[in-house]
Amino acid sequence: QVQLVESGGGLVQAGGSLRLSCAASGRPFGEYAMGWFRQAPGKEREFVAAFRWRNDGLYYADSVKGRFTISRDEAKNAVFLQMNSLKTEDTATYYCAAGYPAGISRVTTASEYMYWGQGTQVTVSS
Repeated sequence: QVQLVESGGGLVQAGGSLRLSCAASGRPFGEYAMGWFRQAPGKEREFVAAFRWRNDGLYYADSVKGRFTISRDEAKNAVFLQMNSLKTEDTATYYCAAGYPAGISRVTTASEYMYWGQGTQVTVSS
């Protein structure tokens, strides 16, 4: 069983930065992926960024490419999301996820992930 706990959310002005952390207890085996999704009120959960542990591939949503960076600390069993140049439209609850997407094309699909954290709120003010 894998448990994920996010932290680092908060209120920030547009143009500012935040760093989200995801602490994992236990580690999935094999070709798993870990990533970040977000959900704004009244909207569906959407992909933000992810990586596949074995092949070091990094994947980003077009809306965050160049502003957000996903990284990991294998020794600490943790995943991070550095968010720079934040925009008001980045406001959402951010979720850490882990799972076994069936191929690269499925890395961005929320239903491919079986483990989820409780979420951390990010609010970007204008």
